[in-house]
Amino acid sequence: MTKLPASGRTGAPPRWPLLDDVTMTARRDAARRLADELELQLLEPELTGRRKAAVQKKLDAAQTEANILAKKLEAAQAVEAELWADLWHTPQAVAWERLGWTREVAQYVRWKVQAEMGDLDASKEARMLADRLGLNPLSMLRLRWEVSADEVGAQRAARPPRGGKDVRSRLRAVGDE
Repeated sequence: MTKLPASGRTGAPPRWPLLDDVTMTARRDAARRLADELELQLLEPELTGRRKAAVQKKLDAAQTEANILAKKLEAAQAVEAELWADLWHTPQAVAWERLGWTREVAQYVRWKVQAEMGDLDASKEARMLADRLGLNPLSMLRLRWEVSADEVGAQRAARPPRGGKDVRSRLRAVGDE
């Protein structure tokens, strides 16, 4: 068994190795381009009546889609950064660093965030990568990883506080005298 420190990995997480979400960025950019084209159409003098109303409706939909995708992309990047930092402080991160699994962990983060945003296919990928990265007890067993006991912390918790007396001896119930 490979022993992993209970305290986890120390230090700053590695640099994020992946590009921005290319698919969502492309969809956002396409919606923005469509909105720009529709705005230009609205400026045409021969566009009137129902046709103008239809173009305005399409413009509103394209702007809404572009704004939604921009907010989703921004939120996903923030959650990715937070999850990335959290994962690199786990005991498993010590093994990932030794094995050079930085990109694999980043891919897990990307899939996990998409799963949390409601993508069912992404949740399947995230679950599969979690198994490979040792993020659950069964996968840790398969990888032959074990979190070592924090013996120093356990001894510290069992030791009475400085001054020799246990503070609990000074406590008394109301009405005791």
